[in-house]
Amino acid sequence: MSEPIVVPDAVLAHEHVLVDFGGVVSPGTYDADEVFGLALPKLAEAYSLGCRRLLECTPNHLGRDPALLARLADASGIDIWTNTGVYGAADRVGVPSYARELTAEQLAARFVAEHRDGIFGMRPRFIKTAVRDGALEDLDRTLVRAAALASRETGLTVASHTTAGVAAVQQLELFAEVGVPAERFVWVHAQAEQNPEFHERVARAGAWVEFDGLRPGAVEWQRRCVERMAAAGLLGRTLVANDSGWYHVGEEGGGEFLGYTFLHTDLLPLLDRSWHRQLLVDNPTAAFGA
Repeated sequence: MSEPIVVPDAVLAHEHVLVDFGGVVSPGTYDADEVFGLALPKLAEAYSLGCRRLLECTPNHLGRDPALLARLADASGIDIWTNTGVYGAADRVGVPSYARELTAEQLAARFVAEHRDGIFGMRPRFIKTAVRDGALEDLDRTLVRAAALASRETGLTVASHTTAGVAAVQQLELFAEVGVPAERFVWVHAQAEQNPEFHERVARAGAWVEFDGLRPGAVEWQRRCVERMAAAGLLGRTLVANDSGWYHVGEEGGGEFLGYTFLHTDLLPLLDRSWHRQLLVDNPTAAFGA
């Protein structure tokens, strides 16, 4: 591990405080004070390395807790954003029954209402969705179309958990059908696609390509992905994130709560120093707004 790189005003574009992949949860099924106590020191570490904004990507029905996030934001000094939307990956465990029954337009109206009215006093600042691996299925199309419609109404950017390049391309086609510019689409987990030609294709269309999933000593592929994008003149469409945290609901003591520092300790030291601010400040601000 190298000496951590400090980036003033850094934006961590994809992180988690709490997640439950075991099923639908809501505040009260875990000890929020315990989560707070575990998360705050991790956020303090990120703050010491320059982080001033963190996009918390846990979706509704998988542990989204805006009240907890607001507490942590006040205590840490980090502006923490929450999201709206429905997550369709992970064997659909985060898909509520209503999402299988409503139309894309009806779902979009729910997302727009959350943005307008807020959730426990916190307004979602972006839309989170997710699709299964491979080509889009009917439910994936409904969720993505709903996200795109809500984006058209609110101006919010959509961050989509997507592990296959073909699915990223198909989602951009849906965005075009709805009339939403590609720049409002973030391909989350792009490092899972082993064919870099998809990375370039999506970025050249105007969307954002995010390389995340960082773990200690396991960032070589992400480094290569970023360097290839830079060589192709596409660094300006590239995002990087840890995709880290988090308190695991249902596991003893919340399981292994990883921190948010791998970008600063493992990836940035391998990249051209002149790229650091663009990757951690300029690009995420352009992608999601200020």
